[in-house]
Amino acid sequence: MGWVQAGDGYEIALVDGKVAARSTSGRSAGRQLKTLPKAVRDHAEVARLRRFAVWLDRHAAECAARVDAWMVSSLPVPAALLARVWPDEAWRSALRDLAVVGDDPDEAGFLRDVTGTGELRAVNLDGETVRIVAESVTLPHPVLLPDLEELREFAAELGVTQRVEQIYRATFAKPADLDPAATSSNRFAGGKYGSRFRLAARATSLGYRVSGGYATCRVRDAEGALEASVWIGEPYWDGDTETGALAWHDTEGRAVKLAQVGPVAWSEGMRMASALYAGRVVEENA
Repeated sequence: MGWVQAGDGYEIALVDGKVAARSTSGRSAGRQLKTLPKAVRDHAEVARLRRFAVWLDRHAAECAARVDAWMVSSLPVPAALLARVWPDEAWRSALRDLAVVGDDPDEAGFLRDVTGTGELRAVNLDGETVRIVAESVTLPHPVLLPDLEELREFAAELGVTQRVEQIYRATFAKPADLDPAATSSNRFAGGKYGSRFRLAARATSLGYRVSGGYATCRVRDAEGALEASVWIGEPYWDGDTETGALAWHDTEGRAVKLAQVGPVAWSEGMRMASALYAGRVVEENA
């Protein structure tokens, strides 16, 4: 975004998301100033740019949230849609360097470009830039990527930085020896907190929904839509609390047996429970 006039002798612009100013006259003409001069702080253009900066931040967050939803659910995304949004910097930032898969589920590459016709350019594990031509592609959840460890190593070599956490996302494999009748897991139960408020605040800060006495997250995978929930204590309880069991429910609110939970829903539920447990009060040994 270019510089615009703001009063006599100054121009302003958004620089790294903040309103910056520079002088248009004198010895410092053209040089960006460290702070906004008093003469322009209340200028209408400054207020307009600040509102625009807030909108840009909100837009970037919304784009990242949408891409995260595509990835977590491994939903097919039309290539034509990616071509349409790619010119937008916020969308491009959220999508760039995500592992993407076309018609061949065993061929994944890091997304680097999308042409106007919907052709994707990606870097594969051989370090080659490949063309992906398909009506739709997926941004797979990492638990579904067969070469996840190789992708992680290659990503480190390339210096890949993902705005939406995918390759380095914490994943949890579903055990093969689950009790066929079990409907909950206590793996991350018992994490003590000084108050229910702190536990609920941690859940919210991590992006999870707090409803009643539970922290929840919705996930869609091949088995359908499920909601994972962790007990965090009675809503109006002000004393000590601790993380409870993790369970999954279908769209009708019915408990789902652990053996019937899909790999993505399992991983995301465990990721939530693990993150809540990690914030517990750790007592030091005397």
